[in-house]
Amino acid sequence: MNRIRTATTITTLGLLVGMMAGCAGAAAEPASQPSDAGGSDAAPSIGELHLGYFANVTHAPALVGLEEGLFADALPGVDITTQVFNAGPAAIEALTAGAIDATYIGPNPSINTFIQSGGESARVIAGATTGGAALVVRDGIDDASDLEGTTLATPQLGNTQDVALRTYLADEGFETSTTGGGDVTITPTENAQTLQLFQDGQIDGAWLPEPWVSRLVIDAGAHVLVDEADLWDDGEFPTTVLLVRADFLDEHPDVVEGLLRGHVAAVEWLADNPEDAADVINGAIEKETGKPLSDEVIQRSLEHVTFSADPHADTFETLVENGLAAGTQKEGSIEGLFDLTLLNGILTADDLDSVSAAGLGED
Repeated sequence: MNRIRTATTITTLGLLVGMMAGCAGAAAEPASQPSDAGGSDAAPSIGELHLGYFANVTHAPALVGLEEGLFADALPGVDITTQVFNAGPAAIEALTAGAIDATYIGPNPSINTFIQSGGESARVIAGATTGGAALVVRDGIDDASDLEGTTLATPQLGNTQDVALRTYLADEGFETSTTGGGDVTITPTENAQTLQLFQDGQIDGAWLPEPWVSRLVIDAGAHVLVDEADLWDDGEFPTTVLLVRADFLDEHPDVVEGLLRGHVAAVEWLADNPEDAADVINGAIEKETGKPLSDEVIQRSLEHVTFSADPHADTFETLVENGLAAGTQKEGSIEGLFDLTLLNGILTADDLDSVSAAGLGED
């Protein structure tokens, strides 16, 4: 019988630990073509999977996959142990240390670990969520020019929203520093603390993922200055992808395939059950945080996200450029970052459209 064990961990790191994290291990070759995992009585190659995610609306496929038993159904004979993080660099540290095997995470930390490890650490095996991030600010800030001298928060140095904020500010002519200071001070802060600091008037705003954008808007009176969707062609940008350790993918492709089957099922469930999605996602968030979101917050959050297995690999070169300009990553190639072979086998078998690695790996 499949068992799911949850260990909730919110990790606060030193500023540069997550950004610089790389993962030791043998360089991964493309994963094998899909087996009949999920449809075979063969014992799994390993009996436990350690999965990371965040208690965010942008990680809804993870929340739904766990709450609705979709991962358990796709991974018979595998115990799923979960670990919850506040931001990507903390999850990368756990992945690097082997504490987790796979994680839902933003694209920029995925890029960072791949480059830092010389391409040996991890592979993006699917997309999860697009959209759902924004810069929210206090009253009196109505234009980019009003940001000079303000203090803004992001979830963690080098995470996807942190890079987005630094890129936006640079485009507006502001200087920032990864160690604080500059024309605008950026203070990496856990999301729950950001809400409290904003309510206390100690920060002027924050670039955040959902549901924290909606929480600051509805619960704390903030307003959206920049919706990140407005900065991308067609409004599509990846917020969350599914990342796996390269050595785990090499050694246990059957378990990774089962994880992907559960993931695809979760994305499809979200598309097929819009009336139930808010309650299921909110129930999962309540389990991890001890408090559910208000109906207004969860509904607003879901209006700003799209769930898809497409990782939007064609945006990743731009994300690399943004990370370099922000000073949160080193130069390096991301060729080979994606291995979408197992995912595309599942999608094709289900008569769904395959997705592209955009020349940055196997598809």
